[in-house]
Amino acid sequence: MYDLHKISSDNRKRVLFICPVINLTHGEEVDSVKTVTIDAAEAAEAERSTCDMGFHVFFYVPNVIGYIRILLVLIAWILYSDPGNFVPLYMLSIILDGVDGWVARRLQQTSRFGAWLDVVIDNVGRGMLWNMLYDWGWLVSSVEWCVFVCNHNARGAQWKNSFTESPVWVQAVMAKGFKTPLGILTIAGLHVLPMWLYGYQYEVLSQTLFAPNWLQVLGILVLTAGRLLGFAVEMWCIVTHLRFLLDEEEEKKS
Repeated sequence: MYDLHKISSDNRKRVLFICPVINLTHGEEVDSVKTVTIDAAEAAEAERSTCDMGFHVFFYVPNVIGYIRILLVLIAWILYSDPGNFVPLYMLSIILDGVDGWVARRLQQTSRFGAWLDVVIDNVGRGMLWNMLYDWGWLVSSVEWCVFVCNHNARGAQWKNSFTESPVWVQAVMAKGFKTPLGILTIAGLHVLPMWLYGYQYEVLSQTLFAPNWLQVLGILVLTAGRLLGFAVEMWCIVTHLRFLLDEEEEKKS
């Protein structure tokens, strides 16, 4: 990204822009100011190209899948009291959540917008379900939105891979993009628990899947354990972000 500044009166412009440079000694990224001379027409064309490229991100295949997921969640919300329609719609949205990431990598269409959109849709879907299940469901949804703000504000689109300096138990959950035993348990508690509770309340587990009562209760206990583990990681993220904000304020004062 660059900013154009007119500093001569002829038909050429000097362009001042910030270019990220890697400090090879410390592995740090710093800002380096560079000045180049290009035609005004070239500068305008470059700016148009940048805008076009940004606009095209909205039409990336994985992002289109995200829009479909939003539609599925909205229809599922409307048909919440009808398990025969709600379950397939909501489950399809969850399945597509796993597909869009694979498609993004396969087609080389990863983007910061896509990473942001993916988490937003997850939170909207789970928030809807928790709020419909229990009067206090908004508390679960509120914590998830707080964590979303903290992680994406401080860590950006690569938040899943930015926990290398966190406590060992947090790393055990977050390592390899949740592809660890504790990570899988946490993800199951995050995504499957509200759906399992819905199936328990609306007798989908017993009437449709013919699951015995002991298995239903065991599933609730195991998934709750995973969700509590996720809650512990979430609280660590929130506290860490608050410390970051307080430290930043102290630095400004000093």
